Amino acid sequence: MRRSIAPTFLALSLALAGCASSGPRPVAALPPVSAPSAAPRLVVAISVDQLSADLFAQYRTRFTAGLARLQQGAVFPAGFQSHAATETCPGHSTLLTGAHPSRTGIIANNWFDPGLARADKRVYCAEDEREPASTSGSPVVSAYHLKVPTLGERMKSRWPESRNVAVSAKDRAVIMMGGHAIDEGYWWKGGAFVTLAGRALRPLVESENTALAARIKKGEPAFAVPAWCAAHEREVKAGSATVGTGHFLMEPGKEPQFRVSPRMDAATADLAIGLTDDMQLGQGSAPDILSVSFSATDYIGHATGTEGVEMCIQLAELDRSVGRLLDHLDARGIDYVVVLSADHGGLDLPERLAEQALPQAARADRALLPAALAKVVTARTGISTSDPLIYADGPFGDYYLSHGLSSVQKAQVLAALVPLLKAHSQVAAVFTATELAEAPLPVGSPQDWSLKDRARASFDPLRSGDVVVLLDRAVVPIPDPSPGYTATHGSPWDYDRRVPLVFWRKGVPGMEQPAPVETVDIAPTLAALLGLSVPEGAFDGRCLDIDGSAANSCAGPK
Repeated sequence: MRRSIAPTFLALSLALAGCASSGPRPVAALPPVSAPSAAPRLVVAISVDQLSADLFAQYRTRFTAGLARLQQGAVFPAGFQSHAATETCPGHSTLLTGAHPSRTGIIANNWFDPGLARADKRVYCAEDEREPASTSGSPVVSAYHLKVPTLGERMKSRWPESRNVAVSAKDRAVIMMGGHAIDEGYWWKGGAFVTLAGRALRPLVESENTALAARIKKGEPAFAVPAWCAAHEREVKAGSATVGTGHFLMEPGKEPQFRVSPRMDAATADLAIGLTDDMQLGQGSAPDILSVSFSATDYIGHATGTEGVEMCIQLAELDRSVGRLLDHLDARGIDYVVVLSADHGGLDLPERLAEQALPQAARADRALLPAALAKVVTARTGISTSDPLIYADGPFGDYYLSHGLSSVQKAQVLAALVPLLKAHSQVAAVFTATELAEAPLPVGSPQDWSLKDRARASFDPLRSGDVVVLLDRAVVPIPDPSPGYTATHGSPWDYDRRVPLVFWRKGVPGMEQPAPVETVDIAPTLAALLGLSVPEGAFDGRCLDIDGSAANSCAGPK
């Protein structure tokens, strides 16, 4: 484990001096209380899917509820998902394991095993493909691929009475934050919250599903637009999609309009609140952990981009949902600590970026898709296979070669493919699996890592591709946008790597630390706060001093 640090603190102020009368008022300061001396009884780990550091900085003065409250704690505005594969599954795998994807084994949302004995060669990060019924599109959800324990697992190992609970709209968020030993885990599928195979829903979950089904069947009006969101309302065309003016009207029976809206986060918060009461979390003989991943920011970012009125409404509503959860914990008198971060950032759609003095913003060339590359490679080498010659999940990331190739053929294909990729104007870097396997694991500040360092932090020799391709800045790997899918993430650049990292606990003084930290620092920090002994070298991250005191939690057992 890296040594703990005692950062230089900046005073944190939420006063909005000079704000227009139409703007929101800052949240009222909590009354001063003595700093707690005992370990918290409940850890609340919040992930906001696709909440970049840029979005957090853009809107942080507008928050008045939960997200404003958390800013009275320890704020690290430059947290890094340090790796190159900035997707949901790898990012969530770092949050509570304290390990980079190279160690968690979660190198992408999907990877390929061309030698897999099933027609579907794509492997989903949160499935167990050994199950005959499992496919990447309809997985048997499992933590099978996660190679390291989560904080909740470590807590249960130390305190068997500890409860490890996770909720989200996404199964992969639940699995990567909860791990292999989840007491209760719920995610959204087909219009209802579901759980792991072979488990029954708790009655409160069935009740919530019934209520949500009635809402979806009936439909709901659009959301009101906060006055400060008006400047973001402008129609933008992206292929066959039109975005920038949506207010999340939910037509009767339109479940996707529920899911891709702030309603999804509100329902996730309601479920977390219900489970807190139903399971008496934070009130048992051992500390508990509640992981809550809010997915709507990601769904909306993909559907409409990050700079439209839709995202503005979403973040205002997210603030309220987080506030309701925290207020409920307060009302129950639970001694809890909160950490909030994100699995990755995101980039706006290039059509809007191009209008904002970023002319290099572009959509990825279809020539980078695996079928197009295979056609050129076959023409140059004369090598073809009965199965796809090249597998990939899009025009970037991990590319896999057919297992039907001999070693000589594989070398010939690589000799043709790598120069072809490097010559493309949209490609920033290309690395072979051999190059990454021979590279040392990166150390030092993540903001100074090279592209090779970033790719190495995502590399697993058994799961990563034969070639890893990193696209240039502002190249969005969606060649053809469509309604519901106009923008994305997944790049090695800081707009996708940098996320906020915030800790809050009642009685702990607020501070702000602008220097870079990493999401792999979360688990060692919480472990120290809990007094949880962890073997030396178990984490890639370091314990952060979140209260600045001489007797800080980082001095505790490791």
